[in-house]
Amino acid sequence: MATNSSIEWTNMTWNPVTGCDKVSQGCKHCYAERMAKRLKAMGSPRYERGFKVTLHPDLIDLPKRWKQPRLIFVNSMSDLFHEKVPIEFIRQVFETMAVCPQHTFQVLTKRSQRLKEVAGQLEWPVNVWMGVSVEDARVLSRVDDLRLVPAQVRFLSCEPLIGPLTGMSLQGIDWVIVGGESGPKARPMELAWVEEIHSMCDQAGVAFFFKQWGGVQKHRTGRELNGQTYDQMPLRLAV
Repeated sequence: MATNSSIEWTNMTWNPVTGCDKVSQGCKHCYAERMAKRLKAMGSPRYERGFKVTLHPDLIDLPKRWKQPRLIFVNSMSDLFHEKVPIEFIRQVFETMAVCPQHTFQVLTKRSQRLKEVAGQLEWPVNVWMGVSVEDARVLSRVDDLRLVPAQVRFLSCEPLIGPLTGMSLQGIDWVIVGGESGPKARPMELAWVEEIHSMCDQAGVAFFFKQWGGVQKHRTGRELNGQTYDQMPLRLAV
């Protein structure tokens, strides 16, 4: 299961795992959960179990078929480092990424503790970017965990940004994505929070990507910050 993506910072998604569980306030209005419920209702065979964690071994080799280089978001509908995903399965996903150097793979997790624990059991090819979600200051420990991971590119997804990240260190971080929550019951994001992160990135020489303001109708709020669009990407792209 792979689809072209409307996510601004990637080209397509690849989901060898689907389903997840909430672990923090950033999960409260999970878009993937809403989408999984809709797909189940539509009769999609991949979502017979709804949003319960489900492995799809038949999809592990899928990126090998794609010859044209692409930016690929891994598990947009799950978390590769979920406790219910066996380390053997994670290794298989990493092995596929390693033998597809034409692509750049973007892996994102909220389970930084498990990521830290298993990172030494994985091979980290240069085309794998590893990120953690950081929605507010309560989960800043995820950034510290990420710093210990031997990925060539480390990034933060501050989306949905629901609080300030004052005092966050960007040491060892290559890229920061910021975005407001979208969809029903979206929580507001304050301009000051975004400007503070942008200033941190500017001072640290870290690429800054502003994804969206969000809201119930995100197409109306757009993605400009003080009249400018920010689409910066990490300098250390996969070779």
